[in-house]
Amino acid sequence: MRILLAEDDQAIAQAVCSLLGAQGYAADHVADGEAALNALSLQSYDILLLDLGLPCRDGLAVLQSLRRRQQDLPVLIITARDTVDDRIAGLDAGADDYIIKPFDLQELLARIRAVLRRRSGRADALVSNGILTLNPAKREALRDGKIQRLPAREYALLETLMLRAGTIFSRSDLEEKLYGWNEEVESNAVEFLIHQLRKKLGSDVIKNVRGIGWFVEKG
Repeated sequence: MRILLAEDDQAIAQAVCSLLGAQGYAADHVADGEAALNALSLQSYDILLLDLGLPCRDGLAVLQSLRRRQQDLPVLIITARDTVDDRIAGLDAGADDYIIKPFDLQELLARIRAVLRRRSGRADALVSNGILTLNPAKREALRDGKIQRLPAREYALLETLMLRAGTIFSRSDLEEKLYGWNEEVESNAVEFLIHQLRKKLGSDVIKNVRGIGWFVEKG
């Protein structure tokens, strides 16, 4: 899961990016509205965490620009603007949710999960293909009645495959989902994560199409 954080407060940005990284998300950070729009034009993201009080171009203008382009990227507004009118303006401009500073970091994670769940059309918090079931809140995988808690990066890779079960992901596809701008990626990183997941959940849990990539079966 790749996330763009548009936030000009460096302390908040550092705390949020550290949290997201610990959860296995690939998090990129920009500090102004123009940089946010530029990043969104160059990179595919799963969700945008958007401060409204950005320099160069404020968050509301960024959001309006996105929606004018008919980009349906999920957007979670993060802001100190706490009036009802501000919330209405953000939601009416196309935001999926709105969280007020200061906020609890665990609540932020829960809201990210909720936005992504709604956008994928799932009512259930669990992700399942009938063979394997994931619990995003706990980073757990359930197979054959056995629960396996997974390290953040392993869980992130498996969740990426599960959310689009049946779709083949290349190595570069998975690297893009798992690693942010400033992270070095070893040449065999994806293969190692898949090897670890197969050891824990069964050799057949992730299928390989030689020379193309990996997928999990659709339910």
